[in-house]
Amino acid sequence: MKIIHISDTHLGFSDLDVIDENGVNQREADFYKAFSDSIDKILEIKPDFVIHTGDLFHRASPSNRAITSALKQIKRLEDNDIPFIIIAGNHSTPRSGSSLPILSALETLDNVHAVYQQHYEKVEFDDIIFHALPFIHDERLIPDELEKIENSIDKSKKNILMMHCCVGASYLMGEFGEWVYPKEREGLFDEMDYVALGHWHGFGSVGGRENVYYSGSTERTSSKDKRENKGFIELVLNGNVEVTFHTIELRKSLEFEIDAKDFESEIEKLDRSGIKDAMVEVRLYNLTPSSSIDITNQSVKALFDGAMSVKIRREFEDTKHQEISQVLEPVSLEEYFLSHLQESIEDKSELERLSTKAKELFSEVEEHFGDTA
Repeated sequence: MKIIHISDTHLGFSDLDVIDENGVNQREADFYKAFSDSIDKILEIKPDFVIHTGDLFHRASPSNRAITSALKQIKRLEDNDIPFIIIAGNHSTPRSGSSLPILSALETLDNVHAVYQQHYEKVEFDDIIFHALPFIHDERLIPDELEKIENSIDKSKKNILMMHCCVGASYLMGEFGEWVYPKEREGLFDEMDYVALGHWHGFGSVGGRENVYYSGSTERTSSKDKRENKGFIELVLNGNVEVTFHTIELRKSLEFEIDAKDFESEIEKLDRSGIKDAMVEVRLYNLTPSSSIDITNQSVKALFDGAMSVKIRREFEDTKHQEISQVLEPVSLEEYFLSHLQESIEDKSELERLSTKAKELFSEVEEHFGDTA
């Protein structure tokens, strides 16, 4: 028996304010492509079932484009007579009980089994049972739902548990409402042929167990996520558990570090090969007030021409400040910055040059943003 385990596709996610040739946010389009590429590979594998362990969409109320994209790809599984079982994740579960969950739209497809009503449901076939536990906002209900699962196990069939949660605090994503699976109930895992998990965005087994896996997300939802191994799991059940991870090609995410104290020689050493269409993040460190003015964001971004986007993180060198023993009169940011230049720069001509440039920059900001600046 061959099963595909995919999760956290987050369709509708957008970021970076970059628009593609079709007028769509480029990162949003990347997520649609990742899902489409995954379906391409899945159809080549020809599994018996495809299971999705939550967060098909990035929001509980996704855009028409996100819904259309999802239906188009899932319909391809339907056309190839591949059952698709999906549970709701925290991103796809509305907080209001009066809102209709978006996964209900998938019920229009005959071979789709969507579980989204915040309680356990059993999806049963001739030789396998999918124990589907969707995301539940009220954690107090979870023990009772787990007991229902324990009472529904049929050892004459394969048993697959599907959940969207954290199995241990190390798998927390730092999101509102996420819940941790109770450790005292992990014995349930031993009763299952396979435990398919969603929510954590990395691929891997949990707790050294050979039958408990997160498949991870199919794209990066954060610049902190540098993983290149995004994709889905191919699971084969032949008396034992055989797990193969299939990666999909992603847009490159590259990091560079530049020491502002030696800016010119640092940029000469940069290896900028492979930056075309990549997401680039630059850490510019050891900045001083004067070098921060001279090294503009525009000049740094120009070094990475061809990249899809360039994010710059500025870090100033550590400086010792005298203890303030009196209450200072409030001053504007411009006055504070100019005062800092006067204290830091001894060369009068350099001080005059930088002060003039700083005043021009503050003037441009005030003109563009007005009093809100």
